[in-house]
Amino acid sequence: MERPVNKRNRPQLGQNFLVSPTAQTAIADALGDVSQRTVVEIGPGLGAITRILAHRARRLLAIELDAALAAQLQADFSGQPAVTILRQNILATDLAALRSDPDDKLFIAGNLPYYITSDILLHLFAAHRVVERAVVMIQREVADRVAAQPGSRDYGLLSVTAQLYARTEKLFTLPPGAFSPPPQVHSTVLRLTMEPRLEELRLVPTPEQPDPVTSFLQFLRICFAQKRKTLANNLRAAGHSAESAAAALAGCDLPPQSRAEQLDLPTLASLYRRFEHAGRRPAFR
Repeated sequence: MERPVNKRNRPQLGQNFLVSPTAQTAIADALGDVSQRTVVEIGPGLGAITRILAHRARRLLAIELDAALAAQLQADFSGQPAVTILRQNILATDLAALRSDPDDKLFIAGNLPYYITSDILLHLFAAHRVVERAVVMIQREVADRVAAQPGSRDYGLLSVTAQLYARTEKLFTLPPGAFSPPPQVHSTVLRLTMEPRLEELRLVPTPEQPDPVTSFLQFLRICFAQKRKTLANNLRAAGHSAESAAAALAGCDLPPQSRAEQLDLPTLASLYRRFEHAGRRPAFR
């Protein structure tokens, strides 16, 4: 049975515990069949979703930073050998080291803390080689940014980074009353299926460019640095000449007043390669 939030298990790190049984089951269901899988749960809190996954996953690793909550979870699941409680920071966790063998790909679940949601998502994307699927609950506005398409108000750096690594699905949205204590925002459950597009976008290492992904991500940060500014202005602010920016845009058949928020990921990758081929790489390091 779900433990109520009281003085003993009151959140110390800004947690809002999901108390809707229907939503808890829906999140576990969204992972799919995990009977032969390793599941990593981020921020298990009071263990509501943990209890569901403990009976479904071959192996469940629950990562909880709060000391009191981790201790209670250790006691609650001490008789279940398939469940391991890890008291640590997910952002400092080497996800690759959690696999049971080199071919194991992780399934991720979690109600992510609002204040570090973007950092956790980027951490998962960086580990895309060892993660197969993630079902996470995040603030609705952040979910809108992750899933946004070019031309929309929410489209930005987080959107294109997500598209670089994953297929994103918005599953459902929950009101504040589904949590204890209730947050002041709605929350959306996202399913991220890792489908990196690095080869498609020709972002694979070469002798001339051993780390193109890092370079491309820096390029994207420059392009979206000031969303309302034109690409040419953002590139000039990063140290590129007006002539080089204009030539790169023209080479991709883009008008001089183009903005990053208007361009899809393949077009941004093509623009990046224009600079790469012209030897204009220092600003993207």
